[in-house]
Amino acid sequence: MASIAVYSVKGGVGKTTFSVNLAWCAATISRRQTLLWDLDPANGAGFLLSVDPKKKLTADTVFTQERGPAKLIRKTSIDNLHLLPADESLRTLDRQFNKLGKKKRLAKLTAQLSKDYDRIVFDCPPVLNEISAQVMRAADLIIVPLPPSPLSTRAFETVVREVQGSGKRHPPILPVLSMIDMRRNLHREARQANPKWPVIPLSSAIEQCAVRQEPVGEFAPLSPALKAFAQMWTAIERKLSKL
Repeated sequence: MASIAVYSVKGGVGKTTFSVNLAWCAATISRRQTLLWDLDPANGAGFLLSVDPKKKLTADTVFTQERGPAKLIRKTSIDNLHLLPADESLRTLDRQFNKLGKKKRLAKLTAQLSKDYDRIVFDCPPVLNEISAQVMRAADLIIVPLPPSPLSTRAFETVVREVQGSGKRHPPILPVLSMIDMRRNLHREARQANPKWPVIPLSSAIEQCAVRQEPVGEFAPLSPALKAFAQMWTAIERKLSKL
């Protein structure tokens, strides 16, 4: 099992869209049993997959009641892909982690889930607190979406410091240029400066994910957008194989 966190301290970078489409690639292209774990209280991943959280159990009970996550996990319409949805109870998760005093609670739960899943993808909230610290201890790889802008560069530097500060055995980071439009000078310069980074283009197909509430591979299997996500997933699998 390997766990992949899609993380940024900056909102609006396409983090949830990345998470859903990469989970789709894991489940559909690699045919791996995949769990998408939404840690963002907005439940964007659930929205994009047309899956609502269960009403009787809130998402935070996984962490606060020593309860296994199985009862909260939902099937999706996609083979091999399950979702552990978020809800507003996760707004106080940082305080709950601090109250619990268990620095590896998320890592422990992830290890338990390795019996059932080959890949776990975390959709992380854009925060810099105990939640992000727990993610760093649980993840094998950190994916950082980076639209080409000075603010994104600054946010990436913050992520690097956070990851490196999580310990000597911190997870590797894979930065990804997102929303790239090669007609724009700034975007071309970003690509030229980082030729080895994966690239996800600015794409109407990707924007349609929220409208259709589906990963791009479900409705645009021949699109450049899916090709870019598939290539990115290949790079992820290659990186994981070297860990």
